[in-house]
Amino acid sequence: MAEKTFPMTLAEKEQLEKELEELKLVRRPEIVERIKIARSYGDLSENSEYEAAKDEQAFVEGQISTIENQIRNAEIVDSDAVAADEVAIGKSVTIQEIGEKDTEVYTIVGAASADVFAGKISNESPMGHALIGNKVGDTVTIPTPAGSYDVTIVKVEKAS
Repeated sequence: MAEKTFPMTLAEKEQLEKELEELKLVRRPEIVERIKIARSYGDLSENSEYEAAKDEQAFVEGQISTIENQIRNAEIVDSDAVAADEVAIGKSVTIQEIGEKDTEVYTIVGAASADVFAGKISNESPMGHALIGNKVGDTVTIPTPAGSYDVTIVKVEKAS
């Protein structure tokens, strides 16, 4: 079975590489030191500092593994290779819900960089998936668990 690929821009991959470096060179040694100190307290069966450090170590090692997999299977997407007015990973899209006056702006990113609170939606999300490949002026149906709604693509531009 083929590994899952992770579409992302070159900038997103570089950000993941920086995060991986931080985890390996800063966080991992900090946790090892905390474990060493906690061990010096003696009895490990009732040592909450030791347990907390071991839990954090497991979490960080999981993050390292996940990020390494994403980098290894990264599929770099060049947003310049698609039409200027077409929605793609690495582009910002301004949409307007049919019947509404307000517009919303989202940046389409790979799943590894998604952050809905920062306006970055994944290409794998229902909205991202529906918008990709459409152009300015298109009406797109966005599926949601509560039912679908229609939006018009007002503007597409390269994300900064």
